[in-house]
Amino acid sequence: MTITTVDAFTDRPFAGNPAAVCVLDAEAPADWMQALAREMNLSETAFLVPAGGDWALRWFTPELEIDLCGHATLASAHVLYESGRLADGDVARFDTRSGRLTVRQHEGAYVMDFPATPPSPAEVPGLTDALGLSLRWTGRSRFDVFAVAESEAAVRGFVPDHAAIAALDARGVILTAQAADATRRQSGVDVVSRFFAPGSGVPEDPVTGSAHCAIGPYWGEVLDTDTLSCVQASARGGHLRVRVRGDRVDLTGSAVTIYRADLAPAACHV
Repeated sequence: MTITTVDAFTDRPFAGNPAAVCVLDAEAPADWMQALAREMNLSETAFLVPAGGDWALRWFTPELEIDLCGHATLASAHVLYESGRLADGDVARFDTRSGRLTVRQHEGAYVMDFPATPPSPAEVPGLTDALGLSLRWTGRSRFDVFAVAESEAAVRGFVPDHAAIAALDARGVILTAQAADATRRQSGVDVVSRFFAPGSGVPEDPVTGSAHCAIGPYWGEVLDTDTLSCVQASARGGHLRVRVRGDRVDLTGSAVTIYRADLAPAACHV
C-alpha cells in the first residue's frame, strides 16, 4: 500500500500545503484511516477508493474527519493523473461528504469545481478578544468564522493565540484583508489570508482551498469582480486563483509530488 505526499497550491517543492494521499482498492475502516492521518501528522490525509470510473474521497486531519478540503482534493487529482489512473484530458470526479467535486487540468495547473460557502454577517462571541485585532467585518461561512482585518500587514503580522481560537465555536477562523496597493502593483494579488483551526488539530493551515470558497464570494462582491488572485500568507505560503460562478467556485492551483512511501504490512488495514 503506497502513500504519496504532495505539496498543493504551489509549483515548487517545500511550499504550499502538503497532503498525504492513499489510493485504496476498497473501503477501509474509519479508525484505521484516522490512525494513519494521525501518523502522517499533516493538516489532511486523503483516502481514495475507485467507484465505477469515479472516486470516493474522504479527508482526515490528525484529529477528525472533515467535510471539505481543497488542497487534499488537488493533491488527490494530481496523484491520479501522475500515476496514470486518469489520462490527460480526463476529468477527475470525486464523491465526498460535500457532494460531487470535479478537477480538470488546465495550462499546467488544476481547476477544482467546489461549492461556494459565502459568509453571512454575524457577531462572534469572543472573536475580538481571541484575535486581539481591530476588525472591519465579521461573519460565518458554512464551516468557519470569517474575520476581515484592517490591512494586509495586520494579517501577515498576526500572532495567533491557538487556545483562544480553539475555544471559538467553529471549524476554524479565516483572517483576510485586501492586498495593499504595493502588493497589487508588484504581483497582481488581490487578497491575502491566513487560516487557523487548532480545534480541528491544525493550528495554522499553510494553504486552505475550502476557505477560499468563502473568501472568493466575499471579496468578489466587495471588489465587484468574479476573478481573484489570492495568497495565503502562512510561513510556507501558497497562491491560487478563484473564479466565482454563482453557487460554485473554481479554485485553480498547481501541485508537486514530494515523496512516495510503501506502508509496512503491519501498518496496512488488511
